Amino acid sequence: MPALTRWYLRAGMLYFLAALTAGILLQSPTATAAHPALAGFRPTHLHLLVVGWITQVIFGVAYWMFPRYSAERPRGSEPLAWAAFILLNVGLLLRVAGEPLYALGRAVGGLLVASALAQLLAGWAFVLNTWPRVKGR
Repeated sequence: MPALTRWYLRAGMLYFLAALTAGILLQSPTATAAHPALAGFRPTHLHLLVVGWITQVIFGVAYWMFPRYSAERPRGSEPLAWAAFILLNVGLLLRVAGEPLYALGRAVGGLLVASALAQLLAGWAFVLNTWPRVKGR
């Protein structure tokens, strides 16, 4: 298993645990009353599950299991693949930090835009690197 796949899968499992923990906190009326920022965490909770857990696992397994690009570069561009991983995680962490602040009325729109841009670039990097590996026989 490539190192990048291990990083994707481990990061995905950490986000899964974070999402489970956030889900439990969000269901507690006492916690949301005591910490109003938790109310702003509802969209982030879903983002942790979908981008943090599901997308990370899909990207990691696809990087590992898709057909080889070539004998010299079996998984395409390794720097581009790492860029996708880094951008995806930076974008997700910016979202986790920015969404509750935004819900509290803080002016952090730029943080959320940066988060979305990082995740968009991660998606493009992943597709650009993986596209040539999806080919017919």
